[in-house]
Amino acid sequence: MTALPVVRIEAVNKVYHAGTPSEVKALRDVSLAIDAGEFVAIMGPSGSGKTTLMNIIGCLDTPSAGSYWCGGVDVATLDAAGRAALRLRQIGFVFQGFHLLPRQNALDNVTLPLIYAGVPRAQRLERARAALDQVGLADRALHRPSELSGGQQQRVAIARALINAPPIVLADEPTGALDSRTGEEILALFTALQAQGHTIILITHDPEVAHHADRIYVMRDGELHEELVGSKAQARKERT
Repeated sequence: MTALPVVRIEAVNKVYHAGTPSEVKALRDVSLAIDAGEFVAIMGPSGSGKTTLMNIIGCLDTPSAGSYWCGGVDVATLDAAGRAALRLRQIGFVFQGFHLLPRQNALDNVTLPLIYAGVPRAQRLERARAALDQVGLADRALHRPSELSGGQQQRVAIARALINAPPIVLADEPTGALDSRTGEEILALFTALQAQGHTIILITHDPEVAHHADRIYVMRDGELHEELVGSKAQARKERT
């Protein structure tokens, strides 16, 4: 039996009503499927609809029309609490701005999702240390964000995204606040996470960043116009 996609979107539209009769069509009949273990980039300029699509994939927003299944669950059947539970279980978020608590050290920042999940403190700390080790920051566990470089802060944010062992990592412009060398290190980390079995969905406006993925979707004016092959997939094709 063929495994179901971890993300399946069919004919999704999103309309924002800015006041009668004005409306903004942010997504127009968008369909895509992402299989477990894929590294997919969704690329487009500001205003193209990629952030709206990310919010729907992340169960932070709902479509005006169309269907979305996440991990085999029809998201339309869930209320707000059900969507929050699905997010916690299925998706780890990584953002451009890190969103770390400045007064908390790296270890405590990473444990935050486990607090919401009701995990006892001893288990939280054990799992957070393992997550920091996974991203190469075991020796920075007691450092606050101000004592870490930008790349190290993003690694803490990635460790936090991984703490509940979600199958999907959804990253919104994760290298946007980093220099090019540090950005490459973060992208290499995503590739390593893919090799461990995670599904990586990367939102970006930067073609160089997008080409680290296996597949690239390009958005314009709310539509998914084309699919390109990322450099990794192209390299594999050339080797064969």
